[in-house]
Amino acid sequence: MDAFTAGLLQRIRTTESDLTRARETGDDFLVEVEESELDDLRRLAAEHGVEVDVTHV
Repeated sequence: MDAFTAGLLQRIRTTESDLTRARETGDDFLVEVEESELDDLRRLAAEHGVEVDVTHV
């Protein structure tokens, strides 16, 4: 796995974790921010052929 792929997957995992935390605390604004970030990261992954497991978020 190259550095780009590893970094992208780490950013996705971190964002998923942050999204979960935002949902748990009821921070609706932060939920929207994290969902948007996650969408952007997933789009970037798809554009570069990086497979992402999206079943747990």
